[in-house]
This record gives sequence, structure tokens and C-alpha cells, in this order.
Amino acid sequence: MGDDKPSVVASVVGGSACPQADDTPAPAIALGTTRSTVNELRAPMNRQQAAHTTGKQTGAFTLVELSVTMGVLVLLVLLFTQLFNSAATVTILGYKKMDADSEARQVLDRMTFDFAQMLKRADVDYFLKASGTASDCGACGPQTGGNDQAAFFSTVPGYYPTPTAIPVASPIGASPVSLVSYRINSDSSPSASAFYNRMQRMGKALAWNGVSPGLTPVVYLPQTIGGLQPAGGNWPSAVSSSAFDSNYEVIGPQVFRFEYYYVLTNEKFSDIPWDTDSGHNTVNGMRDVAAIVVDIAVIDPRSKVLVTDCQLAQLNGAPLPAGCSPPPQYPVLIDWGDPSCAGCQWQTTPGLLLAQWRAAIDANTIGLPQPAISGIRVYERYFYLTH
Repeated sequence: MGDDKPSVVASVVGGSACPQADDTPAPAIALGTTRSTVNELRAPMNRQQAAHTTGKQTGAFTLVELSVTMGVLVLLVLLFTQLFNSAATVTILGYKKMDADSEARQVLDRMTFDFAQMLKRADVDYFLKASGTASDCGACGPQTGGNDQAAFFSTVPGYYPTPTAIPVASPIGASPVSLVSYRINSDSSPSASAFYNRMQRMGKALAWNGVSPGLTPVVYLPQTIGGLQPAGGNWPSAVSSSAFDSNYEVIGPQVFRFEYYYVLTNEKFSDIPWDTDSGHNTVNGMRDVAAIVVDIAVIDPRSKVLVTDCQLAQLNGAPLPAGCSPPPQYPVLIDWGDPSCAGCQWQTTPGLLLAQWRAAIDANTIGLPQPAISGIRVYERYFYLTH
């Protein structure tokens, strides 16, 4: 009874009667059970042990899987970078266009008011571009080889200079008429670099004759804008290229080219503000002019820092600053009335001068940086005159 002999059941299953190592009780097996039945009873326990052993194994990526993952990640980063660069380029171009459009709109809208209220009288003088001379336009003459300039009387408010001959108690209200002038400053001296190749406007307040001896009056023919006035003064601001004229203010710091011509009442384009076919050569209060066509070129601030003053002068025909080499074509942005091109198609076809400017900019004969080319835009507007 006290012998430690294995039991019959233990002998049958070929194992020990002791409990399992993991303390899992062995299934009870009745006497007389066959070996196949015993194996069926032990199968669930074997599966539990196998599952327990498999669960302890640690999973890991293979080298091939890591290589494929890194390759996909690098590809995604490259694609994202390309999309980001493309979006940045489109955004920058959009900002350049908006900057140029904003400045051009400001300048052209200001011109709209000034031209609309131009004093159109046969007894006053004009400072206009003309390929001929007129008896009632003392300052009319050719303006070729670069930027144009225009000066005229207009019934818009202007700036009064500090009065010196007027008592302090005398009130100074808004001027009833002004001497208006537009120009691209061409003073290339080193001290004038802050004004060089920028559009300036003058709105000098005037008074009707006899109002006050201390205010500059409107002058009537035979007195001219560029000539002596009864008081002994003159109009240096209308004809001088000095950058330090206090009567001028910068209205378009990014506008570097200014060109204009006329649409006559006979529907012809001309650089003379009167109809030569009618047999007279007088401005006659702009009676023969139906509209003034203005073309300007604007460079946005981001692109302007990439362009030198020499290159801007080569584009617009301004006097070259010291140290600049002569350009291959001068100016690159041609004049409407270029004497070397009489009868050119742009002198008879609306909008073609603007297309010539754009083509000249894109041709890049003066070596502009490529990013700067996309920052230069050209504009044209018709200013119709009422009589």
C-alpha cells in the first residue's frame, strides 16, 4: 500500500502521475481508457502550451520592409516639396501682379481726374509732346528717345507754396486751378538716386489773375509755361529735370516708363495734338484731340531690387548714370513716334505699342535677371476729353 509504484493510469499514458509543471491539472482519465482516447483528452492542454510559447515571441520588420518604407517616405517628402515650391512660386507671382496693378491703378486714376478737368482754352499754354510746332504751344516739341512729359492747367486743387508776401491773417483756401505735370525723373546725379526713374506729379496751386499779388497766377498767352511771367518768375518745374523741385511729389515709385500719344477727332493716331489735315497748326484748346493714350511700365518692389539703375535707364531711355555702358538698343521700350520707324504698324493699330513693349521685355536684350522679367508689367489707358 505504501509503495511508490506508478499507477496503472500513469503507465498507460507514459508519463508521471505528478501535477504539470505549469500547475495545470491533468484531465481525469478513467480506468480502461485507450491510448487514442487519452491523446484526445490531452490535445487541448497541448494547444494551450503551444499558444503560451508562441505569444512570448517578439515581432520585427525585415531590412527589405524598412528600405521600402524609407523609399516611400522620401518620395512623399519630395512630392510635398515640389507642391510647396509650386505654390510659393504662384503666390509670389500673384503678389507681384497685385503690387504692380495697385500702383498702376493709382497713377492712372489720378491721371483720369487731371485730364478730365484739363483747362481747354485757346488762350492758355500747354507743355505737350508734338512732332511739330504751334503758335499757341510755346513748349510743344518732339520728345523722342525716352520718357515723355506733360504739363497743363487743370481745375483740380493744388498745393500752395508757403506765402511770403501775404499777411498771415489772409486765409488761403483750395486753389481753383493748378499747373499739373507728369514726368519720370531723369536726374541721374548720385545725390538724386532717391528720385531717379520714378514717376512724379506736380499739382501747383494757382490763382486767377488779380486775386492776390502773393499767389502765382494762371498765365495767358503770349505768356507761356516755360517763359517769363509778368512777376518775373518762371516755371522751372514744368521744364526742368531737377530732382529737387519741391513742387513735385513721387506718385509712382515703381513706374519707370511714361509714353503718350493722341487719338484725333478724325479717328487717327498721332503724336501731334492737332489735325494737320485740316490745314492749321495750333492746339486751339485741344479741339482736335478726342483722347490721350497713356502707356506706362511698372516694376514691382521685389523685382526692382534685382535691377540696376543702368538697366532701368536702358529700358526707358533716361540719361545713363555714370559708369554705365551703352546699351545695344536705346531705349528698349520704344517711343510711339520713333522717327526711325515712320509708318510702323503700332502707330496705326491700337494696343500694338504695348505688345511691342512686352516683347522687348521678354527678349531681354540687356540681361535682366529672369525673376525681374516677370515683375515688369505694362499698361495702357485711354483718357477721353470733353469739349
